[in-house]
Amino acid sequence: MIKDFANWALKKSQIGIPFVVPFYSVQNKKGVFNMGLFFNKKKKEEVVEVAGVNEALVAIADGKILPINEVPDPVFAEKMMGEGFAVEPTSDVIVAPIGGTLVQVADTLHAYGIQAESGVEVLIHVGLDTVALQGKGFDAQVKVGDVVKKGGPLVKIDREFLIANAPSIITPVIVTNGNIESYNYDFKGSGEAVAGETVAMVVSKA
Repeated sequence: MIKDFANWALKKSQIGIPFVVPFYSVQNKKGVFNMGLFFNKKKKEEVVEVAGVNEALVAIADGKILPINEVPDPVFAEKMMGEGFAVEPTSDVIVAPIGGTLVQVADTLHAYGIQAESGVEVLIHVGLDTVALQGKGFDAQVKVGDVVKKGGPLVKIDREFLIANAPSIITPVIVTNGNIESYNYDFKGSGEAVAGETVAMVVSKA
């Protein structure tokens, strides 16, 4: 497991995406991972803290919603990066699961970080090992600093190209600051979804 994560971390460093290796406990199999550090987006004192969080995360594409533990990649399935869900897209536009500010767009256009006003931080990782495609098959519709609405377009994808050239187009959606905020998660179950409409998970905090 740790070897799998080390390989993943090495891959990130080789293409120049900043990251912080999370603390990983073999005993409890939980990672501690903060997108603010991963993306190097904000100083600690700038992080927004809001009480009474209740965020409904919607499907990022038409397609099948999956529990995160069914993603065929241990980095996501073992929740090394956090709790979440995934979608296997059948549509060609990936949309925002939550409204907020774009805090990161990967140079390779395969990953997007959003911070909601509530403080919830979400990472959308389009496909698996798609970083290796170096941006091919992706047409970003946003840039860092943009404010997006829930269901607003993030990136257009060449789905057939991704199917042919990536191990999987299953797209994880991860809450990356849950270890800090101690959120509650209510996964709404697997099944077919409509982009921007079907609620996949509710993230809450009293």
